[in-house]
This record gives sequence, C-alpha cells and structure tokens, in this order.
Amino acid sequence: MSQTPNDSAVHDKHFYDSFMVVLGLLILVAVVLIFLARGIASETQDRYVRDDDKVRMATEERLAPVAKLAISGQDNSALDAPKQADVVLVDMAGDEVYKSACTACHKDGIAGAPKFGDRGAWAARIAQGKATLYKHALEGYQGKAGFMPAKGGRTDLSEKSITSAVDHIIAAAK
Repeated sequence: MSQTPNDSAVHDKHFYDSFMVVLGLLILVAVVLIFLARGIASETQDRYVRDDDKVRMATEERLAPVAKLAISGQDNSALDAPKQADVVLVDMAGDEVYKSACTACHKDGIAGAPKFGDRGAWAARIAQGKATLYKHALEGYQGKAGFMPAKGGRTDLSEKSITSAVDHIIAAAK
C-alpha cells in the first residue's frame, strides 16, 4: 500500500498537533508548580525571615539615614554619640590567663615567642627585670624575633591578671 503525499501531510499535521498539546500541558504544569512553590515559600521561610527580630533590626539599620541635621538654636541632643558601656576588666589567676591567652604563642614558640619553661630563651628576658616584662606584656612589644600584642590580645583582662601570668611564666622558666 503506497502512501500518497496527502496522507503524509495529514500524518505530520496530526503529530504536530499532538506534540503541541503535550508541550502546552508540560508548560502549564511547570507554571502551576512555580506558583505553588512560591506560595509555599511565602507561607514558610519568608514569614520566618520577616518575623526574625535580628533580620528586622539589621534591615532598619541599613535603611536608617546616614546623617542627621543639627539645627542651630534647637534641641540637638538626639544627635549625641551613643555612650559606650564601661569596660569591665576580668581578674584571673596567672595560670588561667596563661592557658586562655598565652599558650597560643608561648606553647610552641610561634612568632618568635619564647616557649613556656625554656630557661635558655627566658634567661635574657628575666635579666631585664620584671618591670620590663610587665611593660612588654601590658603594652605590647616588637622585637627582632617577633611581635607581642598588648595583653596578649586579651584587652578584657586587668593589669593584675597580666602581671600574674608573667609571674607564672617566669616561675616556670627558673
């Protein structure tokens, strides 16, 4: 049985129509799924993000004006810089300070720091006197071998805590 050119055109038209119907249904399903997903997201994640106080505060901070205008002769007290809370310095025992701050460098000799308990490395430093060691520990020190940050980087510690840590290190090196 031979096909006539007319039968082939009818067959192609039928295939094309069927293909377009299937393609249209797939696009319709995709669009429905997109709107369904957006609807679910707005009811779950978006709501939690909008209700989170940290997110809301961060958004308000970003949207706040960058400057305020002071007008002569009017009350400008709202423009004063916010007062910072007083820093509370922590008192700790020397061994506790050593464990929390000093071991980072002095345990393994990092950045030229003399190792804890190394009598040879500490002898020249101890010979300079406790006052010098206290000063270097409190204010920081830049030496030939490395750098000692002020208070070992723990600015929340009191001077008494730092000097106790220095005494603890000296005692271990004697």
